Amino acid sequence: MGGPQILRKLYGNGFEEIQSHAFNGTTLISLELKENARLEKMHNDAFRGATGPSILDISSTKLQALPSYGLESIQTLIATSSYFLKKLPSREKFTNLLDATLTYPSHCCAFRNLPTNEQNFSFSIFKNFSKQCESTARRPNNETLYSAIFAESELSGWDYDYGFCLPKTLQCAPEPDAFNPCEDIMGYDFLRVLIWLINILAITGNVTVLFVLLTSRYKLTVPRFLMCNLSFADFCMGLYLLLIASVDAQTKGQYYNHAIDWQTGSGCSAAGFFTVFASELSVYTLTVITLERWHTITYAIQLDQKLRLKHAIPVMLGGWLFSTLIAVLPLVGVSNYMKVSICLPMDVESTLSQVYILTILILNVMAFIIICACYIKIYFAVQNPELMATNKDTKIAKKMAVLIFTDFTCMAPISFFAISAAFKVPLITVTNSKVLLVLFYPVNSCANPFLYAIFTKAFQRDFFLLLSKFGCCKYRAELYRRKDFSAYISNCKNGFTGSNKPSRSTFKLTTLQCQYSAVLDKTCYKEC
Repeated sequence: MGGPQILRKLYGNGFEEIQSHAFNGTTLISLELKENARLEKMHNDAFRGATGPSILDISSTKLQALPSYGLESIQTLIATSSYFLKKLPSREKFTNLLDATLTYPSHCCAFRNLPTNEQNFSFSIFKNFSKQCESTARRPNNETLYSAIFAESELSGWDYDYGFCLPKTLQCAPEPDAFNPCEDIMGYDFLRVLIWLINILAITGNVTVLFVLLTSRYKLTVPRFLMCNLSFADFCMGLYLLLIASVDAQTKGQYYNHAIDWQTGSGCSAAGFFTVFASELSVYTLTVITLERWHTITYAIQLDQKLRLKHAIPVMLGGWLFSTLIAVLPLVGVSNYMKVSICLPMDVESTLSQVYILTILILNVMAFIIICACYIKIYFAVQNPELMATNKDTKIAKKMAVLIFTDFTCMAPISFFAISAAFKVPLITVTNSKVLLVLFYPVNSCANPFLYAIFTKAFQRDFFLLLSKFGCCKYRAELYRRKDFSAYISNCKNGFTGSNKPSRSTFKLTTLQCQYSAVLDKTCYKEC
């Protein structure tokens, strides 16, 4: 063809692919491919042999990539409702692009975040000529703009376009919004360091607690069982932080090129599921732990009222089902995990999504009220001499109080800002919410294994006894064995568990025959 100027309007057709050299020999002013719902591929050399196009419209297609050749001439790019186009070619390919209307806000970040030393040469020319325009306008003589830049002999035969001096800037839409600013996942460098420290502590600490508790030679009691559940919930929170930190490290400085794949992919959905499941299971378990402590101390001498493992298992099964349901709902359309880069369910556009978020927050507030009420009752129960609470239970209650109030003190700012956001009156930006995400949201998961297990004498005993099986710390393990033996003999002689007030708290016990060789493996007494 002899190079005619063509406006191609190929929208609404049924073709699925544009082949190499499809427009060979033509001068394309405009190429409209919009509303080709089956168009999935455009060959890299589709514009090879052609001039242009200046305008390219690929709206409402299934194109997954633009050709790498021939984009230099495009001045206007229209790609609305092109949800499969998740990545754009590098900015350097669009040397003359002035107007872009795209599908995803993150794509505009690619043009906004272009490093200065990689900006197109023509834009620097515009800038230089604009300065010359300003200086020329102030000159009293008749010296022209171009004579100020070039020698007189170089100007002969030139046609001057003074519109060239006008500033030209790239316009891009949609602009990044409050939920998707042009920044990396973490946003701040200090958060990038802290999130690695916290997720490593959360994962290693909770895995250690789970392993020691589950492999201990001592009976799995109700408190141990509940702590195993809490530790697993905190471990899941550590996995969430690990996913976020890993993706942030991989996409640092270029998140806009990966934002769509990440936020709409299975990785972000998995991360969101982990964090919601872990958060709700943790709150639920903390509530059950507090209720169990209150019940144990209040009914200390009523053995028939004691909470057994057969009661705790169905209670925690209900918590697992509830937490799983809450975490699955955003995957089926009730809110979603795709709204922000940190994969939290922040979408409150629909009424159902608002109800979902508010329900979670109200339940968490109710759990906090229940915990506060239980510990107030525990406090007065411990002070009441008429109740037969043992010294051991009192110490446990105080330690658990520190744990619970630490957890909810850390959760308070999260709940406050989440409630305001649920009513569409956000008091904090997504950028600043990432500070809460790292400094408050996961701190409990990092601290809990140390507060309720690793720093306790019972856990240290189990830990050293476990290490002795592998030939380590045998001396420390032997000390714990001797201490257990001494306590065991004391119980056998006294017939009670060692309360500070034996006259009030002695249970009717029948002493069984004990053999020294099996002292750690048999029960010295039984309840009547």
